[in-house]
Amino acid sequence: MSNISKTFANLKKQGNGALIAYVTAGDPKPEYTPQIADALIKGGVDILELGLPFSDPIADGPTIQAASTRALNAGTKPKMVLEMAKTITKNHSVPVAVMTYYNPVFKMGLKNFFRLAKESGVSGVITPDLPIDEATEYMKAAKTAGIDTIFLAAPSTTNERLGRLVAASSGFLYLVSRF
Repeated sequence: MSNISKTFANLKKQGNGALIAYVTAGDPKPEYTPQIADALIKGGVDILELGLPFSDPIADGPTIQAASTRALNAGTKPKMVLEMAKTITKNHSVPVAVMTYYNPVFKMGLKNFFRLAKESGVSGVITPDLPIDEATEYMKAAKTAGIDTIFLAAPSTTNERLGRLVAASSGFLYLVSRF
């Protein structure tokens, strides 16, 4: 059972839901991200999402787009985000999921990205712009590394596709509440 699944199982036994917090890694400066994570975890976060800043964040709203721009302007790079995850997971038992676009994963190479993510203590990866229909190799690499693949379901997702997303997701299914 993965760290994310264990967290949900423990919370369910307690009759609680999960509080999942998101922070764009490197915003406003890379050195602040572990401190922000510490504060969120001390505040009760059950799972932490670290957003890997991307130059063309088309699946994000204006707030996360602005945070990504600030993080990139501060010099944040994908491998730095994984190092931030490593620092966070050394100090806390809360699962960390990285939210990224597919381009940085592809550029690093699937096996290399997931190997580095595993070495950094990452429990799951969310890749909003990767359709499940094109994710076979991605899912294999994640499974080999022991990392959860977290897919997204939108308000427009058909029941048939939702079934496929549920079957392919591990850890949890990310439900988009609005367009």
